[in-house]
Amino acid sequence: MNNVDSIDLVECDMPSMGALSQAPEVVLSMQGIDKRFAGVPALSNANLALKAGEVHAIIGQNGAGKSTLIKVLNGAHKLDEGEIHFLGEAVSYASPHHAQMAGISTIFQEVNLIAYRSVTENICLGHEPKRFGMVDWRKAHAHARETLARFGLELDVEQPLGSFNIAIQQLVAIARAVALDAKVVIMDEPTSSLDEKEKAVLFRVIKELKSSGVAILYVSHHLDELFQICDQITVMRDGKTVEQKPISAMSKLDMVAAMLGKDPAEIAKGGATNFAATGQVSDEVLFSVAHLKGAAGLKDVSFDLYKSEILGLAGLLGAGRSEVARAIFGLDHEMKSGKMHLSGQPVDFNHPSRAIAAGFGFCSEDRKEDGIIPQLSVRENLTLVLLPRIAKYGLIDEAKERQLVDEFIRHLGIKTASMEQPISQLSGGNQQKVLLARWLVTNPNILILDEPTRGIDVGAKGEIQALIRRLADDGLTVLMISSEFEELVEGADRVIVLQDGHSIQELANEQLTENAIMKAIAQ
Repeated sequence: MNNVDSIDLVECDMPSMGALSQAPEVVLSMQGIDKRFAGVPALSNANLALKAGEVHAIIGQNGAGKSTLIKVLNGAHKLDEGEIHFLGEAVSYASPHHAQMAGISTIFQEVNLIAYRSVTENICLGHEPKRFGMVDWRKAHAHARETLARFGLELDVEQPLGSFNIAIQQLVAIARAVALDAKVVIMDEPTSSLDEKEKAVLFRVIKELKSSGVAILYVSHHLDELFQICDQITVMRDGKTVEQKPISAMSKLDMVAAMLGKDPAEIAKGGATNFAATGQVSDEVLFSVAHLKGAAGLKDVSFDLYKSEILGLAGLLGAGRSEVARAIFGLDHEMKSGKMHLSGQPVDFNHPSRAIAAGFGFCSEDRKEDGIIPQLSVRENLTLVLLPRIAKYGLIDEAKERQLVDEFIRHLGIKTASMEQPISQLSGGNQQKVLLARWLVTNPNILILDEPTRGIDVGAKGEIQALIRRLADDGLTVLMISSEFEELVEGADRVIVLQDGHSIQELANEQLTENAIMKAIAQ
């Protein structure tokens, strides 16, 4: 059977795989794990214990240490302190391949197989059956079919893996792990690209692995699905493991509270605040989004953005906040459905240049990857978007450029030795001010800020927050995404709460509290 687009391939009874091997109850343990990058702790006394035949979830906010813990376990990172024991022996792996050969397989969110190679080659890669020194393809194909049949999956194993959809590719990755006699399978956000039917098939496969004695480490930000598939849960926060208990002992509210370091009872209360925004918000709807749905996990997002307000977007990792921003700005232009209106007129930005022309600016959450160009000066970074406007006959008007840069350095209080100083030499807070200035020089009507204060010190954070409020008071309209609920409560006029690609609640005035945001997320 070779229906490359259908998951119906696996809708049949699965034969029992039987136990892969006799293993001790605790298959793997990590104790007192520390990992530092440039002296900054990423993991601090982290612990984990996996049992055979158990699905063990790891959850935590962005930056909690989940990915680092996995990379320490599979050999991608070398630990600084602590011990890892696998099948009763102390281990240390030099690479993910080394770990895989030992029986620990990692299946990443983006399937790390070879798309142009056949299904058979992907399953058997590195351990192909040989005959007279040559690959025995008949035996290899038979082995691949037999392995896939354990999951009730029938494929043309001679076809390139890339001809199948992502759900099938993930199942092939699991089949490869089984073929390598994996005792531990790490799944990193395995359902992020799957629809409900494909998820159901994946969960059936996971249950089959579980019944065969495989220990599964399951990393996901979709909290609801954990109750369907997981036995144990570990919660991480700030590089530490803060909770380890049976999934049956935790509610969704408990999970959210543990991730954020809050009291579940306080979250459940909701509560009110004396918060009063200082901005003069107009009753004019400047921009609106209605039922936005996109390929990047957006399912149904709607909101209005009023002139000169600061509208916050709140939600946990994976809720769709950054995806909304990128869809609006034309960075992710695979919008499946939905409508956007600017000043009452329908718009659809299929490229950032169109959004910029319409008066939008966008500061990405990752200023090092998507923001600053480290080898360029403060001046060059600041005027990057403005270059077409200060050039004449293809030549930059240097006097005009320097005048603008000097004006914004003073206006935003950017601390730099000179405008020619490399931006990489500035502090995080001053780099962020340069990125804000980059868009402010274009005189935007709407500025989208994704995590504007992430990774900067407390003093600089306060300066950025005050600057954003001042800009709104002067008439700028701001859409602000932040993982810090306190920042949203203190700085936004209203907050839209997102969950799993949906806009689920609007909070404003006395109802806008940290607890109210957390309560909405935990519903």
